[in-house]
Amino acid sequence: MAILNMRILPDPILRKQAKKVAKVTPQLKKLVENMVETMHDQNGVGLAANQVGSLQKVAVIQTPDMEEPMVLINPEIMKKEGERQVEEGCLSVPGYRGLVTRSEKVRAKAMGLDGKIYRVNADELLAQALEHEIDHLNGILYIDHLVDHESLYKITYAPDDEEFEEDGVEDESEAPAAPVVAETSASGGED
Repeated sequence: MAILNMRILPDPILRKQAKKVAKVTPQLKKLVENMVETMHDQNGVGLAANQVGSLQKVAVIQTPDMEEPMVLINPEIMKKEGERQVEEGCLSVPGYRGLVTRSEKVRAKAMGLDGKIYRVNADELLAQALEHEIDHLNGILYIDHLVDHESLYKITYAPDDEEFEEDGVEDESEAPAAPVVAETSASGGED
């Protein structure tokens, strides 16, 4: 397995729509393995293929309460319920977070590595991660969903500590819920 290079905004691949995957191949399985390793290396909750330079419609998600990562090939949101405002960040927009509107619950479908279609009903962080990663595969970033431009802010890092300080909060686990869908912790992952 290998850690892949993250694509950072304004890399144009982040604004491109990924292409549907026709079948599960050994190369696709290798990409998924590398995406999972990269997501873990970046302390993310999710990762979409275009974030690592591939325009295949593939994403991986692993929230803190999941034992194994969820592999999503050709994922689609089938149904959304409710609205809520949540804080998000993104591995491809490092150093920033913002307030966005996301669904309270989603129903999605995707293909797994076994080639079979499955459905998932999700709420909370998983619902947010699904919307965030599927947006990525459609060339949409969380900053496109900002409640307003004032809700985007820069994260400040403690000078000699790897943990960042956010509005006086020293430990991210104490920070407000902010699934960034793949990059930090349950309370504020980034993807």
